Amino acid sequence: MPFDQSQLRLLPSVDTLLHSPEGQELIARYSHELTVRAIRSSVQQAREAILQGASCPSASELLREAAQTLERSFLPNLRPIINATGVIINTNLGRSPLSATALHAVQAVSSGYSNLEYELEAGKRGSRHTHITRLLCELTGAEAALVTNNNAAAVLLALSALAVGREVLISRGQLVEIGGGFRVPDVMRQSGCHLIEVGTTNRTRIADYAAALTEQTALLLAVHPSNFRITGFTEETPLSELVALAHTHHLPVLHDLGSGCLLESQHYGLAHEPTPQESIAAGADIVCFSGDKLLGGPQAGILVGKSEYISRLAKHPLMRAVRIDKMTLAALEATLHHYRLGEAEQHLPIWRMISASPAELSKRAGQWVDQLRQVGIQAETQAGESTIGGGSLPGETLPTTLVALSEERMPHSLESIARRLRLHTPAVVTRILRNRLLLDPRTVLPEQDHQLIEALTAVLQG
Repeated sequence: MPFDQSQLRLLPSVDTLLHSPEGQELIARYSHELTVRAIRSSVQQAREAILQGASCPSASELLREAAQTLERSFLPNLRPIINATGVIINTNLGRSPLSATALHAVQAVSSGYSNLEYELEAGKRGSRHTHITRLLCELTGAEAALVTNNNAAAVLLALSALAVGREVLISRGQLVEIGGGFRVPDVMRQSGCHLIEVGTTNRTRIADYAAALTEQTALLLAVHPSNFRITGFTEETPLSELVALAHTHHLPVLHDLGSGCLLESQHYGLAHEPTPQESIAAGADIVCFSGDKLLGGPQAGILVGKSEYISRLAKHPLMRAVRIDKMTLAALEATLHHYRLGEAEQHLPIWRMISASPAELSKRAGQWVDQLRQVGIQAETQAGESTIGGGSLPGETLPTTLVALSEERMPHSLESIARRLRLHTPAVVTRILRNRLLLDPRTVLPEQDHQLIEALTAVLQG
């Protein structure tokens, strides 16, 4: 379409827009340089649109576009979202939300100085690890404890300190890949140990470990397959048998649990997830697990076990490279206190989600539908399933009630609606299945319900 030359002549100059009251307000708020850049961009986009046949926008429209550009540029790249996917421990969305108590603890120690590495009673330098050692030992039954910045770092540290240049035995069926393409064999090799695979993918017996033992064997490693499940013709060596064999040969056993579940998962209608307490009771010398999966705390790699081994890890040079900071320590300590007080189910968001009753979820979903219908948005409820996610309890689901939006009743395509929700503030992440956009109340915190309805209303009626 040919453009109208007169429309180009109507386009106001950057200087005119800058000196308008709205332009001066933007300068006062964002600085002269940033405002000039935003207005130039707004004018350039308008010029390109006019050349394509569009009409010249008004000065107010150009300034509004510049203001929106500036506002978007100051939004943090890492920002809160509402998780309506039904995946409880969603790795892409930051895994486990922290409890209010943990958040308060983080704010308290980060807004000023703290006794991170200072003994208040003795008045001298201390260790950051002493803040949570007692708690971890009390909760797991271990002799000693240590914390790194994530579980992969915990495994790397343990192998580097105990097995560098020597052999580590592991079942072939436990050579897992975790999120982001990271593979246990790669982490093991990076530590400098020699990986010795025993057994087969689906069956590994204690005799397979015994046959592979040599004078170069440093330790036996067991990895819990927390993000997959092998079924059918399978056999796995019990941890107690592995411990008995290792201790007969004066070797330690390292048990990588992964998810770090401190509660009995079967009490919530789920399969049993091995706990650190069980591993310690079975005789494992070192047990490592995550802080931000089923534990429900911040990202961390937790090591518990026998003092003779944990002390060697604490003194290793790699420990300083993988240690955690004061904010993580504060959040982890507060999270662990919830377990100590027997209140994890009431205060930790992921356990509130897991323990939510079908009746409660149905009620909330129904309330969402009623509120949407009041503003003219057609929605309905349907039965569905939530998943645990985050490399924990693979294949396990929990019944839920979903809120569904059908494409034929929507003003835009479901893909377009999902995208607009993701770009809304706060962002809302959903899922699409069989021509329906689905929202699961299980993973939406109750205090976010109002924000969710506002976002849906703005996107669907905007």
